[in-house]
Amino acid sequence: MTYVGRLAPSPTGAQHLGNARTFLVAWLACRQVGGKLLLRIEDLDSPRTKIGATAQAIEDLRWLGLDWDADATEQDFTIQSNREARYQEVLAHLKHLNIVYPCTCTRSEVEGAASAPHESTLEGAVYPGSCSHREPHDSIELDRKGQKYAWRFRMPLGLRSWSDSLFGEQVLNASNQLGDFVVGRNYVATAYQLAVVVDDHDSGVNHVVRGNDLIFSTYRQLAIYEAMGWHPPHWLHLPLVVGGDGRRLAKRHGDTRLSTLRKQTVAPDKIVGYLAKSLGLCEQQDSISAAELLRKVGQGQDWIQRIEKNNLVFRSNEIVN
Repeated sequence: MTYVGRLAPSPTGAQHLGNARTFLVAWLACRQVGGKLLLRIEDLDSPRTKIGATAQAIEDLRWLGLDWDADATEQDFTIQSNREARYQEVLAHLKHLNIVYPCTCTRSEVEGAASAPHESTLEGAVYPGSCSHREPHDSIELDRKGQKYAWRFRMPLGLRSWSDSLFGEQVLNASNQLGDFVVGRNYVATAYQLAVVVDDHDSGVNHVVRGNDLIFSTYRQLAIYEAMGWHPPHWLHLPLVVGGDGRRLAKRHGDTRLSTLRKQTVAPDKIVGYLAKSLGLCEQQDSISAAELLRKVGQGQDWIQRIEKNNLVFRSNEIVN
């Protein structure tokens, strides 16, 4: 089976070093086995989408020396916001299966209802199931009243498991520790969890590389794959790039935007070398192009197991100086 991967930048802001690290590994993993690499712009979060961010993300990728392939329709890349009709088609099927239900709970109501003390809150308050008694046809009356609601997916009960290409076997009682989750709303575009599954399935993506801040999303997406009878991809979750305080990159840690580093005349080979060293793929932090790193790593995917499993702590002087 041909390896099919993807690069999936979100135009909600500028791409930064953390994004670059993920893109680099996704590119290496695919190119090392002669696979096909697709580009998808994940722009469903329209209120946060920045003007010009898509063009800048493409420029950043090319500046780093990362290329991609045309999709099955010979398009250079896919834009999620153009695929809403397809997402609604899949959501309609989930309604038919009675796997989703309309939920009128607000975020504050969910947080206020807080899950039971014995339940984990790995990503905030676990949805308490306040509307889980509803069925899809209950949305008719809600629509008649003009009420806003979300479509929640019923997370299957019991332990869920899958294997990460870097961290190995993952097991979680997702119904208790994550709860039912949103896949759409009756007033805005389809939610990420559903859209990403539909996109990866439709484009034949069978290997996904992303940051481990999305590791819990895998349980949700796996449940959708199973409900649709689709074969899931292999997932590889990378440790994040964080600030000196151990928290996710933010302005307080210095400017890590690729566009800023480019304006500061930092060479792309220096960025690639810095990231390669942080991943454990190079012993020294030397400048190296993406193409040279590809040759250095060698054929096959044994190198993936050499990737450092700790978060990269960013210090601006390590790149700028």
